[in-house]
Formats: sequence, C-alpha cells, structure tokens
Amino acid sequence: MKKANTLFVAGLLLGAPLGAQQVDFQPRMGEPVRGLSAAQLLAFSDGQTEFDHILTNGEGLGPIFNDSSCGQCHSGPAIGGASTTFVVRFGKAAAGGMPFDPLEDLGGSLRQEKTIDPACQETVPVEATVTANRTTPHTFGAGLLEAIVDQDIVDNASTPGVSGIVRMVQPIEGGPMRPGRFGWKGGVATVFTFSADASLNELGLTSPSFPTENAPNGDASLLGPPTNCDQVADPEDPGHVRINKQTDFQKLLAPPPQTPKSGMTGEIVFNNIGCSACHVSTYTTGTVSEAVLSNVEIKPYSDFLLHDMGDTAPLGDGCGDGIVDGIATEREMHTRALWGLGQREGFLHDGRATGSTFGGNIDLAIQDHGGEAAFSRTAYNALSQPAKDQLYAFLESLGRPEFDEDNNNTVDVFDWFFLEADFNGPDPVDTHSPDDHGAIADVDQDRDFDLADMLVMQRAFTGQ
Repeated sequence: MKKANTLFVAGLLLGAPLGAQQVDFQPRMGEPVRGLSAAQLLAFSDGQTEFDHILTNGEGLGPIFNDSSCGQCHSGPAIGGASTTFVVRFGKAAAGGMPFDPLEDLGGSLRQEKTIDPACQETVPVEATVTANRTTPHTFGAGLLEAIVDQDIVDNASTPGVSGIVRMVQPIEGGPMRPGRFGWKGGVATVFTFSADASLNELGLTSPSFPTENAPNGDASLLGPPTNCDQVADPEDPGHVRINKQTDFQKLLAPPPQTPKSGMTGEIVFNNIGCSACHVSTYTTGTVSEAVLSNVEIKPYSDFLLHDMGDTAPLGDGCGDGIVDGIATEREMHTRALWGLGQREGFLHDGRATGSTFGGNIDLAIQDHGGEAAFSRTAYNALSQPAKDQLYAFLESLGRPEFDEDNNNTVDVFDWFFLEADFNGPDPVDTHSPDDHGAIADVDQDRDFDLADMLVMQRAFTGQ
C-alpha cells in the first residue's frame, strides 16, 4: 500500500494546476444533486433524517403497516435506495364476465404485513385468487424524473413500433393531470404524491392528503372501541411536516451515476435488439421551481409508459403481475427506469430474477419479458455470448460510480489495488476504450487514467 499512498500524494501535489480543466466525479447514490444552496442542503439533511426516522405508535404508526420508516425498505446501496423487501398485492381475478376485483372492502389491493396490535392483523382474504409480490424501488433522481417535460412522455407513445400507453394521473397536491412516472403501474406523477401515499399505505401515517386510516381487511370497526387499533387522532401529520421533509430529501437526491458515461459497445447491442424502444435513454428536464433540477440532461432509460408484458408464470411466459390498477391491466407494467440497475440484487417487479451472477440475473429477467417485449427477447437469445457479455457490462455500468471497481457505491484502496495497473502517470502511454477496465477511472473521458483523473479520485475517496 506504500505505492498507493505515494501516488495519492503525488496526485494532490501535481494535480492542483490541473483543477480548472477537470470535471468532477458523479455523485454516488444517496448523495444530493450538485449545486444546492445552503438552505437546500439543510432541507436535504433534515429530509434524510425524517426519511430514516422510526415512527412510533404515539406518532401515528399503523395500525397496520409494512415498516416503521421509509429508510428500512429504501436502503440499498444507500438510504433512499432499493431493497429485496417486498409487499403483497392481491385481488380476485376476472372470471365469468366479471372484471378484476381489488377486494377493497376486504383491505385490498395492498396487504399491510405488520400491526401495532395482534387484534388488527391483516391477512390475504380467502376470496383472493391473485397475489403478487412487489419489491422496493429506489428513489434516486426522483426530483429529476418529476421534472421531465410531460409532453416528452406523451410523445413516447407515438414511437413507431411501440404500443405503450400514457397513464395520466392526478397529483394529490392539485394541478393538472400528468403522466405517471413512479410506481410499478405508473400511478404516481409527483414526489409529494409518492411520499404522502407511501406514508399512509406503508407506515399508516395519515395526513390532509390521505386523512383516513387503512382498516384491517377493510373492517373499520376495528379502528374504534373496543379494539381501538387507531390510537392517534387523524390526520397524524396535520401540516404535512413529515411528508414535506420526505419529499425534500427524495427530490434532491442525485440520479444514479453511469460509468463510463457513454460509448460502451453493450449499449449498441442494447439498441440493436430493441430494448431502447421502451427503455428510452435521454431526457432534458423542463423549467421547474428548483433551478438545480431545471434543464438538466438525464439518462434514466425508460419511456414511462404502460406496456403489455404478457401473463406471469405459471399462466404464461411474461412478467405481468395479474393486478389491475387504474387503467393498467393485469398484463401491463410501467417501464422501469434502468438507472441504478448495476447495484440491484434482483430484477423484475417481484425480484424473481435473482440468485445468479449479474449477467445471469439479467438473462433471467429478459427471459420473462413477454408480450410487446417478446421480440427483444428473441433478438437477445440470438446473440453470441460475447455480445451478451457486452450487454451485461453496459447494464452493470448503470449505477457504477467512477473508480468503483467492485461496484459497491464506495471508492477505497481496494478499488485502487485493481485500478493501479491502468494508471498512465503524467504522460499517457496508451488509451482506454470505453469497454476497457480502466475506463471506470477515466472521469474526464479522454481515454486515459492520468494525474487529472487521479486528483478526482482523491476527492471521490471514501474510505481506507
């Protein structure tokens, strides 16, 4: 490690005059967007504290809930992220001319797993003939997704060869209907709506936006005497204080990084087999109240439309979930934004594509792409193994910070141990293509890892 330390010092000493020419490293997942004012940084910090706050019974937790803080589910690889935690949706499948029934009178379509009192425990009712697991999505870059121009999402529905549907939804805070961009079925358009809705349905926290408690299995009598499962007067967050703080944190979260930023051969493969028809790469946000979120180019890789993804197993070969939500049918799912994919442990709405290597999990997920996506699955299956490996490498870059060899959202001496051989010194002697290992350290994208990049690695360094 002596040589590593010597080179880090050299980077500091020799890098100073290069600073004006350098770009900075991309924020890691869990960090705020760059350029926040002091007031915004305080709002982000306060919001993060609230997001991770363990809600108590006396503060309004429950009576039925899935966890006691946002951060307990949104946790990986940093607070605000995803997890393998899942919730259960249920309903009665369409049959005999009758449409799908979400069994709202019996507490559907979301089952709350936990309770503050065993007398109020919720179960999946025997009437349910469909159940579906839903894993926790990450919230990184949420404010930027909200800032995407509505018309850009609407225009995606006109893409030739694509039959995606815009789901227009009403923000709970008011204003015009907007295209949904959050949720497995695209039912939420704004971060505030997401925060208020999740506070009620996942924590049991009522607010003026959602003032009525969920009754266990739909039995409102359990909320009052003699059981008295609802122990705090509603609304429990009367001024949206908690929800506003949750919203501030999520809105100001930086988007997942992508390293290298562009040009990997695997993205050409991704485009050629038709993935980009639905996983649209690039948008420029509109002008919004937060200047730092305005007119920013982002690469989420989604069209934010509903698509027929086929019937889920064992009924078929697709990944529809069997649940109807608004205009979204049993077979339709909202296109997931792929940014951050490289640090997920499992894929698809229920996390079923897991248990293998990263590339193996990608393969499992693609094999369950039915319906409209079946043509891309067929094209993928016809690829050579080297082309598939290029595709996996590109997808693993979605969420990888610069210099992060082991892709764990940190930069430390372990990463340097594997990157040292790619270091060119003050005078580059070779170049790195975007597909080469050293490209993850080429922060200024000039095809080498030199002292200019080393200075940035110093700033990005997170541990010993």
